[in-house]
Amino acid sequence: MRARRLFAVVLSFAVAVAVFSATRGDERAAAGPPSVGGLASDDLRPSADTDARIAALQRDVRAGRTAAAPALADAYLQKVRETGDASFYTRADTLLREALARNRFDADALVEAATLAAARHDFRGALALAQRARAAQPGTLAPLPILVDSLVELGRYGAAERALQRLVDLKPNLTAYARISYIRELYGDLPGAIDAIERAVSAGGPVPENVAYVQSLLGGLELARGRLGAARHAYDAALAAMPSYAPAAAGRARLAAAEGDLPDAIARWRRVVDRLPLPEYVIGLGETELAAGRRAAGLRDLELVRAQQKLLAGAGVNTDVELAIFEADHGSRARGVRLAHAAWSNAPSIRSADALGWALTRAGRPEAGLRWAHRALRLGTLDPSMRYHAGIAALAAGRTDEGRSQLRLAIAHGLAAQPLHLARAREALR
Repeated sequence: MRARRLFAVVLSFAVAVAVFSATRGDERAAAGPPSVGGLASDDLRPSADTDARIAALQRDVRAGRTAAAPALADAYLQKVRETGDASFYTRADTLLREALARNRFDADALVEAATLAAARHDFRGALALAQRARAAQPGTLAPLPILVDSLVELGRYGAAERALQRLVDLKPNLTAYARISYIRELYGDLPGAIDAIERAVSAGGPVPENVAYVQSLLGGLELARGRLGAARHAYDAALAAMPSYAPAAAGRARLAAAEGDLPDAIARWRRVVDRLPLPEYVIGLGETELAAGRRAAGLRDLELVRAQQKLLAGAGVNTDVELAIFEADHGSRARGVRLAHAAWSNAPSIRSADALGWALTRAGRPEAGLRWAHRALRLGTLDPSMRYHAGIAALAAGRTDEGRSQLRLAIAHGLAAQPLHLARAREALR
């Protein structure tokens, strides 16, 4: 398999060759599906206490040490990853605009600005900024993670693989291994993805959230393979490192649903949403409540999604893909189609192809929806949502054998973690 062969040389190296800090390049916890691996910059950070780091850097900036501004912006982005508070995006944006107004060739500020753009899902902007950072400081590896992420989300997979190969050849650390894992996952190579993410966990990082995040990713991959005990172990390891860490706590909710314990799944989702009412988590709660027959509670909770999306939009985050799927499932199907078209125009990846295919299918155009579903599956991903969308589209388009095959694949690769869709898939297979 192509994705399995990719990066074969670097994976023969000892994981301990280099350990560098790695932070997330997209807000997966806040906005659903990932850009590559969810990890971004690779600067060294001696302190794991984000609040203390912010306070120290704020003092430096107030004292006129302008070189501290990119580091403070980076700390603000780390704060978003830890808390989900998107207002820190605005603070980072202000700092970086000022830094680049002083010196438009400031490579550190350009890297952080690219990271911010990717976190907001402005992947064209992130790519341009990463390229400017490389031009400002030739030979630096710092822009490469965001370059990879942006190319993936723009559907330029070959270019992303070439950039990632350069990164892993020179710096095989948590950042690189996590991206290897994600690209392998895109190609449907779950064993290879797990191997790479385990290396990311072993590589470690100076910020506890980074390691907790890749442990949460490992839990999701194990869940997709049906290895529920291994998924639980990964999620619990993340929670041991960072108690109440939202991605891991949400993973435990999905795991409870996969085990068929919907009351426990709902209770776990509720605790996550009470702490951090991000759209992904609110949808998880509402859809699990609907699957459990708690219709009034489910509909009431799902009403919160649009309000949370507006808050993210106010912080500059583009959530067209996620909102398109939400509208197709629970709101205005016509609006879902419009949002999905916009998502494809802005970032023509397999994720946006999936959103457009599903929106068209739910709007009563399954033949067109299936064509887009085929584009979404062209790399071979086993993502259960994408396979579920393709299966329903195929059945609605009269392609019974294809539809049943896709739904069986969805069920085999983790759809049980989405009990509402699992019930609908099983009904369609009868």
